[in-house]
Amino acid sequence: MTADIPLSGRLDDDDYPAYTMGRAAEMLGTTPGFLRAIGEARLITPLRSEGGHRRYSRYQLRIAARARELVDQGTPIEAACRIVILEDQLEEAQRINAEYRRAASEAAGGAAAAADGADGPAPAKDDPASGA
Repeated sequence: MTADIPLSGRLDDDDYPAYTMGRAAEMLGTTPGFLRAIGEARLITPLRSEGGHRRYSRYQLRIAARARELVDQGTPIEAACRIVILEDQLEEAQRINAEYRRAASEAAGGAAAAADGADGPAPAKDDPASGA
C-alpha cells in the first residue's frame, strides 16, 4: 500500500485504510453486509488491498457509524446515506466559509491599518500641541 510512509505517520492518518472489513464491522457492531450496502450506495468507497480485500480508514468508519445510527433509528439505508453525504457537505462548506471570513477579516484589518497611515493621524489645525 503506502510502504514509503513511516508506520508512525500512517497510525495518525485518518485516511489510511487500516481496517479490514471484518474488523470494521466488529468495531461498528454491524455486519460486513452493511458495509457492502453503504459502499453500493456510494457513501464510502473502501480501498482494496493487493489481494482485493476491502480496507477502511478511521474517517470512513466515522461516516459508516453515523449511517448506522440513522438506520438504527428506522431510516432506510439509501436515505441514511444521502443524509450523511449532505451533513458532510454542509460541514465542509461551513469550514470553507469560516476560512473565507477569517481571511476577509484579516484583510480588512490590514487595509484599515494601512489607511490610517504609518505615522498616525494628522494633527488637527486648531490643536495647540500641533504648533499650527
